[in-house]
Amino acid sequence: MDETCVLTEGPWTHRFVGANGSRFHVVEAGTGPLVLLLHGFPEFWWTWHDMLTRIADAGFRAVAIDLRGYGASDKPPRGYDGYTMAADVTGLIRALGERSAMIVGAGAGGMIGWAAAAFHPKMVSRLVVLGAAHPLRLRAALFADPRGQFSASAGLLRFQVPRYEHVLTKDDAALVGELIERWSSPRWTETPEYAEYVARCREAIQIPQAAFCALEAYRWVFRSALRLQGYRFVKLMQQPLVTPTLQMHGALDTAVLPRTAQGSGRYVIAPYEWRLIEDAGHFIHQEAPDVVTGEVLRWLKA
Repeated sequence: MDETCVLTEGPWTHRFVGANGSRFHVVEAGTGPLVLLLHGFPEFWWTWHDMLTRIADAGFRAVAIDLRGYGASDKPPRGYDGYTMAADVTGLIRALGERSAMIVGAGAGGMIGWAAAAFHPKMVSRLVVLGAAHPLRLRAALFADPRGQFSASAGLLRFQVPRYEHVLTKDDAALVGELIERWSSPRWTETPEYAEYVARCREAIQIPQAAFCALEAYRWVFRSALRLQGYRFVKLMQQPLVTPTLQMHGALDTAVLPRTAQGSGRYVIAPYEWRLIEDAGHFIHQEAPDVVTGEVLRWLKA
């Protein structure tokens, strides 16, 4: 596989933008206030292809990016810590010619959204988090809920094994398909959209170095837990968020349990809303696109 597999044509524009010392692949549609869309694992920008055009049609400048290490963006060997990836987001906002943006993040992209809003509050005017708990809430649940969140995250512990990226991409990235199915609602897995989504994710993760980079972000979380860098990250994340935040979560999410995510509101002192989406798993923007897009647009226009 090579990077051309993610350059899908459509009612959008592909281009490359330099930010925070790296080159990022961005996909853009529409004009108006900037809305930055951050995908999760094991995705790439395509996960937003439907919402991208809907947000653009609603009067916004919608920009979906390939995160550092994913898709057609640069894949440096380092920089997968919470600080750098949050700085990637704010660097992209500046590189796109704006002083601030509204951020919509899913999964790991939602975690980055939490950090970007905490570290750079003036640059994030509104935040929407899909399928992701606040980093400190997730950290606490891993210790306090061994039969729940810790058990649900057990598969991610394998990501710490050196060279596990070769297991991830083995047999045409079959493990990626297994993970997506495990984290999704049964109803969605029976649809044609699901089959296309899985095929595209399996293809994109096989781009050289993409799997290694994706796992490095998870490895940093565990490596930093007992280090000064991790301690500083926790202290910074303890500052209350002043960004209006909408958090949506799938009731059937088995990757980040709803009870883990629901406690995230305690870290937000700005207007905050929690929405639980019934019959949806971890990838709620794919599984319930109409409901989620409607709620996102309502929040962005508020």
